[in-house]
Amino acid sequence: MSWLTEHTLLPADTWLLVLALLGSMCIGMSKAGLAGTSTLNVVLMAKIFGAKESVGVILPMLIAADFMGYWINRKGGSWRRIVPMVPPAIAGVVLGWFLLGTFDNAMARIVIGWIIIALLIFNWLLNQRRQDFIALTEHQGFTWSMGFLAGVVTMLANAAGPVMTVYLLAQHLEKKEHLGVFSRFFLFINLFKVPFSTDLGIINSKSLMTNLTLMPGVILGVLIGWGILKRLPQKIFENVLFWLTAFAAVWLIRG
Repeated sequence: MSWLTEHTLLPADTWLLVLALLGSMCIGMSKAGLAGTSTLNVVLMAKIFGAKESVGVILPMLIAADFMGYWINRKGGSWRRIVPMVPPAIAGVVLGWFLLGTFDNAMARIVIGWIIIALLIFNWLLNQRRQDFIALTEHQGFTWSMGFLAGVVTMLANAAGPVMTVYLLAQHLEKKEHLGVFSRFFLFINLFKVPFSTDLGIINSKSLMTNLTLMPGVILGVLIGWGILKRLPQKIFENVLFWLTAFAAVWLIRG
């Protein structure tokens, strides 16, 4: 336990260590196809490491999982399909980097909590009114607005999955193509974020050692995610995660 507290950002608390392992497993599960676990992971990690610091802790593990996801889905989609989203997403990352640099930990905690709640509402509305949302894609500037929003949200909270999902639904892609484009976009944008997170000091030697310590949880999460997808209806699983994440986000905001 003393080695962990000396060389990593992990706390000397067994309960919080279990939550950190669960959070790392959520990263792997989200890349295996259980998208709802990604927002729960953000809230858990923010509660354990502090909201601002957790953004840097999560990012390298996301990148490792993105490489796994890209390898699994490499035969679906193409790099060409992410090109329209890249310029606005880069602009969004730059704005998110500026905003995160002005936040203290308390403000970051509240902002991340409200971002998660907004994304949960957004995802619920998408499920209820999917055709109406898809109709909005015919408006000029849809791609740029979605790309910019994805860039801001992913820099502030590593939680742009729902935004990218809306954009890809508008493309009417088959599942294999959808997953291939999704994995390519986040592999690119998460790698792009590394210098910005390093500049903010939220990626450092201790955070990287924390990543190495928790990496088995990411791999275990990928394996568990595949198993759950085969055995449990995803809708039931996503509904449970929705309410768990909503509760966790309120818990985060209240401190």
